[in-house]
Amino acid sequence: MTPNQQEYLKKIHSIQENLAKTWAEYWQHYSTPSSWQFWVTLGAFILPLVILYFLIDRKKAFHLGFYGFNVHVWFHYIDTAGVYNGLWTYPYQINTIIPVSFSLDASLIPVSFMLLYQWTINHHKNYYVYATALCLFFCFYFQTAINRDWLFPAV
Repeated sequence: MTPNQQEYLKKIHSIQENLAKTWAEYWQHYSTPSSWQFWVTLGAFILPLVILYFLIDRKKAFHLGFYGFNVHVWFHYIDTAGVYNGLWTYPYQINTIIPVSFSLDASLIPVSFMLLYQWTINHHKNYYVYATALCLFFCFYFQTAINRDWLFPAV
């Protein structure tokens, strides 16, 4: 590694450390368990999993679970790229370790698509039409609502 490359790498590492500390401070001020937004975000993580537990077709659980995992991985990669490139951010998070919305990536989005997939299979509907509608909802309404403080207005 050249000295110039090492210098750049140290600079990036320093910026990354400062960013992590800044996010931790932000979380301490605005997103701790003492705020109602934290509990809404935690609910968005737990509630879909509870609903899935009761509504999943147990005969197709492995099939649906694999599909949900696939949705989770793809959504997480896309979400990470968007956050990393500054296209969007999440003002309220469950933790400071993961810079993306853990509630959306690991629970709400995958469970929504799993239940939609299960419904389209059981009712012989066109999955692509309904999945497109769900994508549009999450993309244009839900994501915009989070970033524009429609879901979490300042009190």
